[in-house]
Amino acid sequence: MAGRMEGKVAFITGAARGQGRSHAVRLAQEGADIIAVDVCAPIASVDKYPGATRADLDETVAEVEKLDRRIVARVADVRDAGGLQAALDEGVSELGGLDTVVANAGIASYGMSVDLTEQMWQDMLDVNLTGVWHTAKAAVPHLRARGGGSMVFTSSIGGLKGIMQVAHYVSAKHGLVGLMRTMANELAAERIRVNTVHPTNVDTHMIQNPGTYGMFAPGDPDPTQDKAMAGFMSLNALPVPWVDPVDISNAVLFLSSDEARYVTGVALPVDAGANVK
Repeated sequence: MAGRMEGKVAFITGAARGQGRSHAVRLAQEGADIIAVDVCAPIASVDKYPGATRADLDETVAEVEKLDRRIVARVADVRDAGGLQAALDEGVSELGGLDTVVANAGIASYGMSVDLTEQMWQDMLDVNLTGVWHTAKAAVPHLRARGGGSMVFTSSIGGLKGIMQVAHYVSAKHGLVGLMRTMANELAAERIRVNTVHPTNVDTHMIQNPGTYGMFAPGDPDPTQDKAMAGFMSLNALPVPWVDPVDISNAVLFLSSDEARYVTGVALPVDAGANVK
């Protein structure tokens, strides 16, 4: 039986590790070839966890190639529209087209709204909102050439509700919903579908760090996972502290596949019930 992404090419940003790597592997398992990009460098205002590296991106390549799928991987920054376009164009040229986009690249930093620095605010919006717009803008001509396709933007439960100490993140993730809903309308006549996924905490570097632990253990000078666990558990309705990357990848797979051929303009939570709590 053919996979659900057989014959398709997927463009994934932030693909070096975490959710991005998981999406690349999951779509490849279902038959997709992959165009993978990541900045593979630190961002100055993100100081609670290390940035992805070229070695991380190489590991994504190895995992996709183990599945006997093709992958074109490039170092590119979603903040740099020209560099991102060039990386995508190279991948499309090599793999023959583009069918689905997963705009996943994102960062996290922490602080009460009035304590955020200008740089923290700007970096967050540049990566988590403008970077998604750059990704979509680069991809749409290729999707048009294919006669349609899918775009999935990685938002967050923070794109549906307020969360303390991450106002800049919540603002960017809410902004993605507006971008998604608008582009879903603008592109529907061309059979290009646009949706968002909204994870709760996902077990990656982005939550497994002192910054996130500090959100759930406020005032503690040495926050740890153990100290933050009650806070993690309190976020979700289901009795789990976080979900796994593959849980988000399975939703991305559905939205990217022909099973979702009439699904567009949807904000899909994969959140262990966090949004209804």
